[in-house]
Amino acid sequence: MRPDRHDAHEAGRPDGAAAVVIGGGLAGITAALALADAGLRVTLVEGRPRLGGLVFSFRRESAVGELTVDNGQHVYLRCCTAYGWFLDRVGARSLVPLQDRMDVPVLDADGLRLGRLRRTALPVPLHLARSLATYPHLSLAERANVGRAALALKKLDPEDPRLDGVDFASWLRRHGQSPRAVEALWDLVGVATLNARAGDASLGLAAKVFKTGLLSDNGAADIGWARVPLGEVHDSLAREALEKAGVRVALRTRASGLDRTEDGSWRVTVDNGPHGREQLAAGTVVLALPQRETHALLPAGSIDGQDRLLDIGTAPILNLHVVYDRPVLRKPFFAALGSPVQWVFDRTEASGLAALPGGAGSQYLAVSQSAAQDDIDRPVAELRERYLPELARLLPAARGAGVRDFFVTRERTATFAPAPGVGRLRPAARTQNPGLYLAGAWTATGWPATMESAVRSGLGAVREALTELGFPQGQLPQEVA
Repeated sequence: MRPDRHDAHEAGRPDGAAAVVIGGGLAGITAALALADAGLRVTLVEGRPRLGGLVFSFRRESAVGELTVDNGQHVYLRCCTAYGWFLDRVGARSLVPLQDRMDVPVLDADGLRLGRLRRTALPVPLHLARSLATYPHLSLAERANVGRAALALKKLDPEDPRLDGVDFASWLRRHGQSPRAVEALWDLVGVATLNARAGDASLGLAAKVFKTGLLSDNGAADIGWARVPLGEVHDSLAREALEKAGVRVALRTRASGLDRTEDGSWRVTVDNGPHGREQLAAGTVVLALPQRETHALLPAGSIDGQDRLLDIGTAPILNLHVVYDRPVLRKPFFAALGSPVQWVFDRTEASGLAALPGGAGSQYLAVSQSAAQDDIDRPVAELRERYLPELARLLPAARGAGVRDFFVTRERTATFAPAPGVGRLRPAARTQNPGLYLAGAWTATGWPATMESAVRSGLGAVREALTELGFPQGQLPQEVA
């Protein structure tokens, strides 16, 4: 809970000191909440008419009625403790629950063999031993080699800068992983979490994913996802939490300038449409924008090698949305092998389809395609022709089903590209200008571009700000305090 203003003042915190957070995605929301919790007077500016950044929902009129559509399927793991803090802070934990135990159905399109990656209550690494021993998508020899590679991976230090320049696929080959093992296990997990295949991913970031998610704690990889539209959590509830914390939220307001004043404070110039231009004064500024927008606003000399921000690449994610006239999937989700289809989720309840008069008996599936460079610019008709037969091949019940709606959402710059060498390009939260900090999933959090990384970046920026101000950090989660 946030301390009230009187308590903040009594604790010697910077009650009334002004801060501006630029950007209303998860990093910016987190930074604004944490700064307000510490007693600062915070303004959050966001150019869009909503909060949430790339984690949002929208309304779509379809043949069955008005659906609430997520721009893409987002999941998190139990090891994502900072994002868990965020859910608690905005009062959304019950809306984004975790599995009791990790359980991932994996369907091979060739022969329709179903395997499962499930954990037990045994300690790491035995928690996955039974699942791997019966995993039908790998041979006995491949399963044994996977175990040996996992033990070798457990010995790596993700923060070792030498790992950053090595690609994950090369390391897997050196440790006896066959192309089939890479597809059926390492890329199954890695593509969804890194937004890159093993050959395009930094070994350091891959080691972070697998060590933290699969080799740290037996429950670390339990999966959570929103049972309501993403916008309800990351816009509506987030805005309510910000307002209760005393944060001024300025939507449809874009920062166009950032200058240091003669007294050492900051002046943020914002454009808010019909209301014209406004200048906000602050002692603390958190830039929580994508890397190119950050580069455009950063005063010269704010960080070493500032132009290197432009060298941080991006990677796309494509989502296909299919409404069938009958149920075709009994599970909440599954992953696919031997098919262009990657992960499929049932969004019938969350979209509101089940409650629509015209939606009775229908089912809404979201097909989430990461590392989607080959498909991101294909026309909708071509994607329909490519993917509907694949879904029918994977799901026998879909073969006779009618398609009531098919549409596509595209995020061409969904994440930063986790390519080898990206670690040296990611900047820390603190800049060389006092009072100015950076946040965003692309900054140096040690995590790939996930919701966890975004929240950690916002908390990390606030940690640096409070340290510089000389005030307590007791409201921050311990892992970033």
